[in-house]
Amino acid sequence: MSGERTRSVQCCIAGGGPAGVMLGYLLARSGIDVLVLEKHADFLRDFRGDTIHPSTLQILNELGVLGAFLTHPHSEVTELAARIGDTTIALATFAHVPGPCQFIAFMPQWDFLDFLVGRARGFPSFHIEMQAEATDLLMDRDRVIGLRAQTPAGALAVHADLVVAADGRHSALRARAGLEVEDIGAPIDVLWMRLSRRPDDPGQTFGNIAAGGVLVAINRNEYYQCALVIRKGGFDDIRAGGLERLRADVAHLAPFLHDRVDELQNWDQVQLLSVTVDRLKTWYRPGFLCIGDAAHAMSPVGGVGINLAIADAVATANRLVGPLQAGVPGAHDLRAVQRRRELPTRLMQGLQVFIQRRVLGRVLSSTSMTTAPWFLRALASIPLVRRVPALIVGFGFLPEHVRTLARPPASGPD
Repeated sequence: MSGERTRSVQCCIAGGGPAGVMLGYLLARSGIDVLVLEKHADFLRDFRGDTIHPSTLQILNELGVLGAFLTHPHSEVTELAARIGDTTIALATFAHVPGPCQFIAFMPQWDFLDFLVGRARGFPSFHIEMQAEATDLLMDRDRVIGLRAQTPAGALAVHADLVVAADGRHSALRARAGLEVEDIGAPIDVLWMRLSRRPDDPGQTFGNIAAGGVLVAINRNEYYQCALVIRKGGFDDIRAGGLERLRADVAHLAPFLHDRVDELQNWDQVQLLSVTVDRLKTWYRPGFLCIGDAAHAMSPVGGVGINLAIADAVATANRLVGPLQAGVPGAHDLRAVQRRRELPTRLMQGLQVFIQRRVLGRVLSSTSMTTAPWFLRALASIPLVRRVPALIVGFGFLPEHVRTLARPPASGPD
């Protein structure tokens, strides 16, 4: 293509989210020449998950950067609880989970990504280009040999031994690869909004459940990132009811916010997240692999999406560093990544779908005061049982560990 820039790397990753950045970091750490393409100019997207679970904190510890990570502003939650009607129920207690951290760290995702990129830039084989949107694949017969991206400087063609799509649930590259998506379905959507936080507000992050609604208030120190769960496709009806009705619903679900719901002055302050739960039947084709949300879109239930994406990245690096160092990974190498990560993904999605249907779906259709289901009441009455959801939320069904070796960086992190 006339005027098109070209470059060659061993691995090109589309998408600068947790999966893409962590994979780029791990590959560069092992001396693989890697380029990460991020379509935005920065990582400042307000409505992204903030939960860094014990599994990811353990990975940071294995990389030797946990101490530095924890010096950055964050909050720590040792127990997840929900207020159901007038009763508060502890759902998961992290005091006994393995690893170096018995808590979930809450940090804005943009700060987490900035931290990882700063560390990765200490390795000379790590490259990242912002405002570079991957749009198409470069093919040699049935094999992917690179990708094409649009940048402010014009078109960019990247030739690579491996292309990894980590560009999210609406991945352009997985569509271009012709990979079949299995839609599992989700009966909910989420409305995101900000409300101010005060020093005397509740210290923990609670789910607030009452007849007809669910609201999660994520503590971001100066403000709450509020997630209002609604029935799938119900946003138009909510808008038709007006902002006053929305304010009343928020105040009903989280009474401590009643005196600041007037901060919602227009609908531009309310963002719709259309919840999708899906997965690819096959995650790869020759020269090409999908990971993270590009391979399996997760529900926001449990806040596990970031941590499954990180686990995908670690498993991918563990399996593919050797083949990349030797040349071009074969289809059997890519198949091995899917085999490693598919079962824990299916199990987590199955659990999320169960909660969506058996808990959230019933709450949203209820018109009377909600009482906790029997299995939630069991969590409240038997403290030992709370360790089970803590392990599942904290580590998933198959924790990953860093198995790759590091090459010393040429310089310190930015």
